[in-house]
Parts: sequence; structure tokens; C-alpha cells
Amino acid sequence: MKTQLLIATLLLALVAATGCEKKASKPDENGVAEQKADTEEKGSEEKAEEKAEAPAEADTAGLPTMGDDKINPLLLTPAEVTKGEAPASFQAKFITSQGDFTVEFKREWAPLGADRAYQLIKADYYDGISFFRVIPGFMAQFGIHANPKVSAAWQNERINDDPVTQSNTRGMVTFAKTNMPNSRLTHLFINYGNNVALDKQGFAPVGKVVEGMEVVEKLYGGYGGGPPTGPNQGALTAEGNPYLQQNFPKLDYIKDVVILGDEKAEEKGE
Repeated sequence: MKTQLLIATLLLALVAATGCEKKASKPDENGVAEQKADTEEKGSEEKAEEKAEAPAEADTAGLPTMGDDKINPLLLTPAEVTKGEAPASFQAKFITSQGDFTVEFKREWAPLGADRAYQLIKADYYDGISFFRVIPGFMAQFGIHANPKVSAAWQNERINDDPVTQSNTRGMVTFAKTNMPNSRLTHLFINYGNNVALDKQGFAPVGKVVEGMEVVEKLYGGYGGGPPTGPNQGALTAEGNPYLQQNFPKLDYIKDVVILGDEKAEEKGE
């Protein structure tokens, strides 16, 4: 029953519109959903808090403020970003406040999803953003931009669904979506456990963590899946990282994402 409740929250967990009601998830006019807190996650949250009390080699600087001067201006014009296809496969190193991990994306697994992930990474979309929803034993989710102007620009940039060709097992990376068709935006999540029940619900993996899964396991999960103990996605979308800095300062975040083998990206990541 606990797993089913967690899966239900993931189905309805994307960017929330305005308002911070603690009610069941409900899509707004843009098709993005507000999140309901899962009271049965308390046990996992307490364990995660204990685990997070002794971070190893964690970055103590805290979440960055991604002002307009810190973002790639192209992110404000999605049409300029969503061009071209991803390579057949590519690896991206995620440099985070807990260390580095590498994801291998494969276009044959989910071509539309792989294209979107490649486009976002190339445009520096994920730089400076938080792992805002971490549920130990289930998954770690990220994808709401640290700057609200960028979030606003991307709120309607959905991609069509891909067929599910791989399973949501440990380490697989998948786009989050609502229970509506063709609702994927910018959110990705990393499976902690064997979440194969998500396969039949249309969650198509686009990549897999091939190095550094132990880093993913260290991401702070003490705030749970959402309100009342964790971030409200509507507030995060509207306010950006300052909302997290004030209310959820222990969250881990992505410093940079480097596409391995891309010489310009390698220089950027050094």
C-alpha cells in the first residue's frame, strides 16, 4: 500500500501553479499538478534525516541564487533550445553538492525523451537546480528551475510520450509526468529501488546512472515528498531558489552538467 501511494504521488508530481493548498493533486489549466503530502512517508523521512545528519564531503555553500545574470539567455526562448536530435547515446556527468554521478542516455530507449534531456543539458538548464523531492527507497526528482522566469518560459513545452522499452529499476533515469498523456516537461527522476509498477503507467526511462550511484543515495531526503514537510512545487516554481534557501536549506543541488566527450563542455566543467 505504501508503494502504491508513493507511485500515485509521482504520477501527479510536476510543476504546481499558484497556491499552496494541502489538497489532493489537481492539474491546473496548463496541465501541471499540485502535490499532496503523503503522511505514510514519515518513517522514511525520519530515517533519511538520520542518514543525512552525517554527510560525507558535502558542499556547505548551500543552494545558489540563479539571478538573470547567471542563466543562459537561450533558456528564456525554448524554441531556440528544442532543436535537433540527441546522439544515439551520450554520457552526462552531474556535478552536485554531494559529489559526481554519470548518466548514460540512449535514444533508442526513448527518442523524444533523450532529445529533450540532451537539449536541456546543452543549454545549461539543470545548472543550479535542486533535488527538491527525494524519497529514500523510491526516487530522487529534479527539474524545477532555480529562476522563476525560466520556469515560466518552459511551463507549456511538453513532449509527446515515448513507448516504454525499459523498466524503472534501480539507477534508471526517467521523465516525470502527470496522469495525462503527453505531459512530460523538464522533470527527471532517478529510481532508487525496483519501481517496475511505473512501467505500465507510461514512465519511459531515458537513461541509467552508470557511475556514482552512491552519490545519488546521499542526496538529502529528510524533507519527504512534499508539503507539509517538504517543498511546495507551486511556490518553488514562482519564487525559485530563494524559496528553498529560506525554507529547505539542506536540499542538495546540481552545480553543473557536463556532456562527456564534448570538448567545449569539458572545458566548462573544469
